[in-house]
Amino acid sequence: MSTQELRVAVVGAGMMGADHVARITQRISGARVTAVVDPDAARATAAAALAPGAQTFAAFEDALAGTEIDAVIIATPGFLHEPVILPALEKGLAILSEKPLSDTVDSSLRIIEAEQKLDRPHIQVGFMRRFDAGYLQLRELVRSGANGSLLALHCAHRNASTPPNYSESALITDSVIHEIDIVPFIAGEPIVSVEVKKPRRNSLAPDGLVEPQFVLLETLSGTLAIVEISVNIQFGYQVTTDAVFESGVASIGRAETIQIASAGQIGQSVTPSFKERFGAAYDVEIQRWVDAAHRGEIDGPSAWDGYLASVVADAGVLAQSSGEKVVVEYALEKPAFYETGAREAVSA
Repeated sequence: MSTQELRVAVVGAGMMGADHVARITQRISGARVTAVVDPDAARATAAAALAPGAQTFAAFEDALAGTEIDAVIIATPGFLHEPVILPALEKGLAILSEKPLSDTVDSSLRIIEAEQKLDRPHIQVGFMRRFDAGYLQLRELVRSGANGSLLALHCAHRNASTPPNYSESALITDSVIHEIDIVPFIAGEPIVSVEVKKPRRNSLAPDGLVEPQFVLLETLSGTLAIVEISVNIQFGYQVTTDAVFESGVASIGRAETIQIASAGQIGQSVTPSFKERFGAAYDVEIQRWVDAAHRGEIDGPSAWDGYLASVVADAGVLAQSSGEKVVVEYALEKPAFYETGAREAVSA
């Protein structure tokens, strides 16, 4: 690819998409947003206003026909990812797909099959926690063996409230999907089973939504990750991880802001949303994606990683509905295609 700025189309102009438009315009070098795609014209216009000169389109096909594009960021709901990814692959574009890769295992398989018709991986999946300094430090601690083997992980994923029409399965497919990706990344081995436990229901949750829930992810060697997912907890957005080793405990996610002791109390503020908690990680992720696209590479989680996460998420939804422990069964061995062309996100 040339040394000119990467011409990026952002598909989906909601909170995540608009945040990426602003990020590329204000903080990322080597790229500019040339197109914003959303069927909601007002939303597309508002997001495009953050990137002077960007055009708006109602559909991705219109953007492909109407302007020059080198790369695409997909920030739509998961079920809309495949219809953008497949034509983007046909055009040979650099692709960053926000999680999940797609909404079903079958769709994810179609995507990786289509990508393997190309000369190299073109898709990077937006599991931004792999670019967060705390998670990277924790991964290196596991690798070092300084505190012995990793025995267990206590993970908490908390949101203040849920958007309208939020479903119980979305607890797994939209939220815990991040832990489904980051647990193998930290532990260095795949997830082999999933179980879901449901404690007393939060009365503040919308009618019909049973939460919080505890998702138990077991890895190949027996490390157990216990994930609390609470999405109507009111106080803000919080993601934490405590790693239990043979000779110690490491914790991340609790010290983003200053702690103040005053008038007989100790307190600190809580981030209001994912944008503040993981803003730095998103910046690193997008900059590295842009830099890699200029080299003809990806630099982070591949479509293969997206497929693995979709298989575990499917097992998690089954465990959620059945109340049973579900063994994860991956349909494929990792293709050699995904052994090259992507660098691991191991340094911020």
